[in-house]
Amino acid sequence: MVNDVKLGRRALPFLAAPALAQPGAPERAIRLAIPFTPGGSTGIIGRVGAQRLGALLGQTVVVENRPGAGGTIGSDAVAKAPADGHTLLMGHIGTLAVNPGLYPRLPYDPLHAFAPICLVCTVANFLAVTNSLAAHSMAEFLALARADPGGIAYGSGGNGSATHIAVSALQEAAGVRFTHVPYRGTGPMMTDLIAGQLQMTMTGGPPALPPIRAGQLRALGVSSLRPVPAAPAIPAIADTVPGFEALQWYGLVGPAGMPMAAVARINAAIHTMLAEPQTRARLEPEAADPAPGTPEAFAALVVAEQARWGALIRRAGVRAE
Repeated sequence: MVNDVKLGRRALPFLAAPALAQPGAPERAIRLAIPFTPGGSTGIIGRVGAQRLGALLGQTVVVENRPGAGGTIGSDAVAKAPADGHTLLMGHIGTLAVNPGLYPRLPYDPLHAFAPICLVCTVANFLAVTNSLAAHSMAEFLALARADPGGIAYGSGGNGSATHIAVSALQEAAGVRFTHVPYRGTGPMMTDLIAGQLQMTMTGGPPALPPIRAGQLRALGVSSLRPVPAAPAIPAIADTVPGFEALQWYGLVGPAGMPMAAVARINAAIHTMLAEPQTRARLEPEAADPAPGTPEAFAALVVAEQARWGALIRRAGVRAE
């Protein structure tokens, strides 16, 4: 997923991922922190995997939602937790790659505060509009936006959220402008979008696809370079805006300094879980593409994504407030 990434010295602690087993693997229940409100992609993906991961590890995995400040509160709590393998974070493009460019005083540095364990999956975003909007294709939608700059209001799970960043990327690539309406979480935003209080969003498959399939929203495009198996009839935004791609991704991290045995053991369990047909069958309808790899590969992805989205944040003037 990330090739020929040039890494600076500040990335080295994050890249120093354990490769050999040693004493210190988890034994008690594992707390898996989801740093957002229920209803968003992170929580749904986390809950899909938590039960099976616990079974493979022979431990209970307790999912805890700890929302606030764009995922910062829950992430910081994990960064400051004991590095014994019993507290993990469902890391996300927002918390690990976007927030460093948004918050000048972020209480944690993702490249130093966490031990990368394993990338879990990537998830395409779906651009969905209310059924009352007079657009049935991306071309029609962009024509409306160009005719009335700022006239289309889109909702996100908060300032600096994955939706906020993805739509900012679309605005830059397509030369359009929308009005941003941030919410305290994806769930409340989707409720208002379905009710017609907004016109558009671009969010991950888990929250977007159920109302799309139910006919409550109209999907105009997907943010991957090609249609996804979960919704093959929805065209890629790239068909209208060449080269456009904005994927979310999710992966497990723990506090820096986790025992090597704990990282290796959890990484192996994730690989096993994601290779199982029953897990893949649960993820595919959510447009989640399993993408496990090594801790080092996950670290390289975070470094590359920080560079990409940090540059966009500066160009677009995206703010967390």
